[in-house]
This record gives sequence, C-alpha cells and structure tokens, in this order.
Amino acid sequence: MRVIPVFFTLHAVAALVSAQLALPIPPFLPANASSGAEPSAGGYPNPAWANLLGDLIYFYDEQRSGTLPSTNRVPWRNDSLILEGLDVGIDLTGGFYDAGDFSKDTFPLSFVLMSLCWGATDFGKGYDLANQTAYLDDTLRWGLDWLIKAHPNATTLVVMVASADKDGSYWGGDRSIPSPRPVFTITNDNPGTDAAAGAAAAFAACSNLYANRAFDNKAYSAPASLKNDSYASTLLSHAQTLYTFAANATGGRKTYQTSVPQAASIYGSSGYGDELAMAALFLAQATGSPATYQEAESYWTKYDLASSNRVFNWDSKTPGLPVLFAQVNQANSGLGGNLTTWMAVAESYFDDIVNNKGPGFTTGDGLLFFDGDSDDASLNPALNTAMLLERYVPIASTPEKQVAYQTFAKSQVDYALGKNTMSVPYIVGVNPNSPQNPHSAMASGGINVDEIDTVPAQEAYVLYGAVVGGPDKRGRFFDIRSDWPQTEVALDYNAPMLTLAAMHTIGDTKDPYFTALKEGAYAQVKPKGQPCDAAIRDGCQGHRLSKKATIAMAIVLAVVGLVVVGLSAWYLALLFRPAHLGLSKAG
Repeated sequence: MRVIPVFFTLHAVAALVSAQLALPIPPFLPANASSGAEPSAGGYPNPAWANLLGDLIYFYDEQRSGTLPSTNRVPWRNDSLILEGLDVGIDLTGGFYDAGDFSKDTFPLSFVLMSLCWGATDFGKGYDLANQTAYLDDTLRWGLDWLIKAHPNATTLVVMVASADKDGSYWGGDRSIPSPRPVFTITNDNPGTDAAAGAAAAFAACSNLYANRAFDNKAYSAPASLKNDSYASTLLSHAQTLYTFAANATGGRKTYQTSVPQAASIYGSSGYGDELAMAALFLAQATGSPATYQEAESYWTKYDLASSNRVFNWDSKTPGLPVLFAQVNQANSGLGGNLTTWMAVAESYFDDIVNNKGPGFTTGDGLLFFDGDSDDASLNPALNTAMLLERYVPIASTPEKQVAYQTFAKSQVDYALGKNTMSVPYIVGVNPNSPQNPHSAMASGGINVDEIDTVPAQEAYVLYGAVVGGPDKRGRFFDIRSDWPQTEVALDYNAPMLTLAAMHTIGDTKDPYFTALKEGAYAQVKPKGQPCDAAIRDGCQGHRLSKKATIAMAIVLAVVGLVVVGLSAWYLALLFRPAHLGLSKAG
C-alpha cells in the first residue's frame, strides 16, 4: 500500500481539530408528509419554510457514504464502503453518493459545495432562524473533508470513484455495494483544468463562509453563524493550491475527461474557462488580490464566456459569473473592476429570461425550460435560474427590474412546490402529493434492477427532502421509479432549493405553496400512458385519436377520395376526347 503523502495528513488533522457546531438535541427530523397538507401556525420565521429547509438538508444525510456518525438521523442507513480507496493508498471513505446510485463524482460535488457555501454566505440568516446552521455545518464538512482527502498532494485530485460492476447495474441497499471500486485521478501530467478549478472554487467559497467574509451586508444577510478561522484557513490553502494546479499544470489546460475518459459519459465537461473564472473570483474575495480578480476577467474574455451564457449547473457556471462579478465589485471597489459593466451583463441575461426571449422559454405549464439542458432534469435549470435571480435582486439597477426578477423567481419556486398542472410538490415527503417513487437504489428497497418498478410495489423508505428531476416539457409527471429523468435524485438537484428556502425563511411569512394542496390532487390528474424520454420510450409513438376524431378523419378522407376520383375521371375524359370536337389526345 502506498504511503499517504504528508500534505494529506497535515490537512486532514487540521480539519478534524477544527471543531464543528454541536447538533441540536433532540435532533431535527422531517415530519410526516400529511403535515405538509395543513397551513402552518404562522409567525416569524415561518415554520413551514424552516421545516422545508431542514428537510432539504436532511437529504444529504441520506446520501452519506462511509462510517456514519453517532449523530446519524436516518434510521434505515448503514455504514458503507468503509475501506474506500485504501487499495490505492488514499483514504476515500466518507463523502456523498452523487445521485440514485453509488458513484462519487468530484466535479458535480464541487459545484454543490460551492453553491451551498455561496448561498449560506448571502442568506445565512435563514439557516440561523430555522435552527439549521449546525446541520449545514455538518453537511458541508462531510463533503469538504472528503474533498480534502481527495486532494492528497498539490497536483493530484481524485475526480471519480466509479461503480465496481462494469455495467453499473447494481441495484440494492448500502450493505452490499460491490467493491473495491476503481478510483480515477488527475495529475500534473494528466490534468483536468475544470475539475481542479471547480474544486478550488468550492474550497474558496466555503473558506469565505467559514471566515465570515460577506459580500455586502446592506444587500444581503450576514453569513450563517458557523465561523471557524482554522477551518477557513485549511480550505483556503486547498483552494489556492488547486487553482495553481488548474492554471499551470505541466500537461496544459484541458477538460478532465481528456485525462479520464471514463468520466465523459457520466459528468463530461464542456469547457474550463467558467471554472477558472469562478475560482479566481472566490479567491479574489478571499484574499483581496487585484491580480487574481484581473485573471477572472481575463478568463471571461479569453474563453469567450459571453457566448456560452445559457444555463447554470454543475457543468456551466457562466450565468452565475456576472452576478458574482457584481457582488465582488460591490464589496471590493479596490480590485479594479467595473460594477456597472457586470450589472449590465447580468441584467441583459435576466431581462431575456423574464421576457421569454431566450435562452430558455416558459412552457405552457409555467416552467422555465432550456431545450437540451432541461430534458433530463427539468427542475434543476429553472431552480438554479430562480436562485440567481433572487440573489441579484438586491443589487438590480431599478425597482422595476427588482420586481420583475423576484416575481419570475417566485413563479419557479411555486411551480416546484406544487403550483403546476400535476399539483405535485417535487420534493419527496413534504406533502401527500409528493413523488412516491424516487429513483434511488438505497431508498427503493429493491435488489433487482430488472424489477425496479414492481419490487417492492411501494418504496421501502421515504427519501425525505429529495428534489426529483421533474416533469416533462408538457408538464406531465408519471412518478415511475425507472424513469430517471423525472424521478432521480441528486446532490445538485437540492442545492438551489436550499438557498431559495433560506431566502424565503428570511423574508416570506406566507407558507410554501404545497400547504394549500388537497390530498389526492395528483391522483386525479396523473397522466395516462408512458413517458417519452431518455429512460422510457414507450410513450413516443404519438397520441391516438379519440373515437369521434377517428370517425371525423375517416369522413374527411372519404370525401377527399371521392373528389380525387371525380377529378381523375373528368381529366381522363378530356384527355381522350375525339379529335372532331376540337381536341387532340395531347390537347
């Protein structure tokens, strides 16, 4: 077994001795779904929003890997893969399972941690009001401490721990996950600019949170109350090292799947300029370095990021950059940037969104939809856009824009919480109309992927707080376990909703929309037939006509047929008319 590098050992110890917040006693536990069909008692903070925030964090407890702590709140979860990585000389126990299966993927995890820390920096009061700050701290450290271990030296980063079964078909509980599992890394000679820069951005954003480095307290709340200078310093050290690795690897700048082709079909990256800019901006905020800030602006220009300003997600950070540029410039006028310039870029994008001019469009059902990005998880792009809009509202240039942005963002949040034609709040366990069949190997209780939809008939465990993929473009939601575009769960699906729930906990005295839904509302409108998407093609044959429409179509075709026959007869009669009547056969 390879000796663990000293770099890892020192930083791991530093992380462990940076004591985290004590968790509440008794612990917060999600309420039964039936409670979400009743109005709350009201007051401030609104208890329904505070509970929703707690449910959303609880989902990350359900996704934990490794030896679970004594404070584990999820009774059906067990220790799992407690020797992860030791076969290759790196301790990779812990961390989170990415989605409905069991892979660990650094690139999207970095995005999630960055998003959560950015949100808790701007809207941390929401966590404090909801008494969820200790759980936020616990969740962040579970991910960050694993990411620290995945960065064992200055120029090595683990980017994926994949399934041990070659076809990735294991469908079962957490006690029998096939192992040992293949570990994939990037190095100085085989780099991954995007993955390294993305991890640097996560560490820098979270260092800012733990150091209490806020942007503008006049526009935003104070960060969540988890200040820890020692931990912040550890995180900043990793951020700076990884940023240097990303920008200056001897193997050049390249997407990480160039070095690790196995990642291409799972979380392949479309570029690395946005990750470099994001990392540089969070580092500029952390260090006050004008040079680092100028590097961020140079990446925007060098990689022509303006032309890729489309959707905000684990792969594409570009729409978030103008917002972050504006925040950094507003808080740090000495960095040499121009606040007005970045406000204009941000508002150009947002104005197009709210006025339905692209790059997305609002469906007839009311959901913001990006063709090509929303097809496999429709809610995520919409909620990420809503999160960016809400974050930008305090610094928008006019009151009219503030109202327009906030109104549009609220429409997307309300949609996700049940204001849609399906009457489904797309968060598991918060209401009787919530999804019942999330695509989760652990929660399903099944052991055979070939029987995924039928065994067991009812999901074994309620995956409280999990945001699912969402409905199709027509607003239809089938709630089928195997239909992963609609029902799969993932770390990044919850991320924007957490920040949005924290915002609403601070400023919304009205209950989330789902408390107004009648029990059984989804059952009354559940679509018939099958989906038509990447998982299930049975519904792609087109729509059958009703009996009346079929009869009408038959009559139309019969009439058309008689007309065609009549015209043909007339034409032939003219064609062969005798010549003495003045017409030749060619006539």
